[in-house]
Amino acid sequence: MAMLRHPLDLGALLSARPFSLPQWPTSSSRCRRAHRKSFPAVVSRGADTAQVDSWGAIGDDGDPLPHMRKLLESYGRRRLALTILLPLMFPQHHMAKAVYAGEVSTIKNGVKSILTKGKAPGLLRLAFHDAGTFDVDDNSGGMNGSIVHELDRPENAGLNKSVKVLAKAKMEIEKTQQVSWADLIAVAGSEAVSLCGGPVIPVQLGRLDVRTPDPEGRLPQETLDASGLKNCFLKKGFSSQELVALSGAHTIGSKGFGSPVVFDNAYFKILLQKPWASSDGMSSMIGLPSDRAIADDEECLRWIKIYAGDQARFFNDFKNAYVKLVNSGAVWKNV
Repeated sequence: MAMLRHPLDLGALLSARPFSLPQWPTSSSRCRRAHRKSFPAVVSRGADTAQVDSWGAIGDDGDPLPHMRKLLESYGRRRLALTILLPLMFPQHHMAKAVYAGEVSTIKNGVKSILTKGKAPGLLRLAFHDAGTFDVDDNSGGMNGSIVHELDRPENAGLNKSVKVLAKAKMEIEKTQQVSWADLIAVAGSEAVSLCGGPVIPVQLGRLDVRTPDPEGRLPQETLDASGLKNCFLKKGFSSQELVALSGAHTIGSKGFGSPVVFDNAYFKILLQKPWASSDGMSSMIGLPSDRAIADDEECLRWIKIYAGDQARFFNDFKNAYVKLVNSGAVWKNV
């Protein structure tokens, strides 16, 4: 609206001279009979006739068409006004937002239809492994759906089950709209977190899939020490703080950090306890070597303590790190 030099005068627009319509012949009784036959409702029903009369009295020869013409001409003026005003009242970017919101809702509902708390850890792991191949040096890999071509790799063992679960959702979603694997996996990870009590994570749509696997050996290895982990994440564009926040995803699943289906900050609290140092054989099974490594690193330990004492801070930092993760290396549609 700011682009208009002068405000629109709607009253003047509606009162503008109407478009001319062809004149209807009325002198011939044959024409009159034809006209009455063409518009039987106008001349045969009292209510309809009264409606026409509100636009003007019927002609001297009883022909209603001049007044039907007035009605149509008036409708034409109003249609012209709406044609001009609607794009101003509802700008295209608002309409585009409404369409986009509908697409997001369809994908979320499709994921929710197959998602359970028991499946949540696997879907979150699927998102991490698809995005985890990103390399900032050559801007390759990342969240591109390549994981569906990499299921035979040892580091992706067990993820075929999560892909099969999502394939059912994809099939249902694509009855109404197309969705890439990359978008679907990114949304599934965020919905898994939310379902288990974690933060609500907004995920932008528009990623394109690749048709080939990403290079091997790019995922962080479970046996890396803290220095190796920090260097690995740095190559992906992530700080030590983001490394610790993303590691908090291990709070769900079978790693032994609290409830396997509750997303909270129990992971960090248990890291501070270092149960693996206990002589209890069961306690030594908690966590991965990489989890224990960050608990022994001074820089990482600082953030572990912060997140152990402030779940809201962990949720916020995890949300931001997850968005960054699933956007890394993504190739976007041109819109």
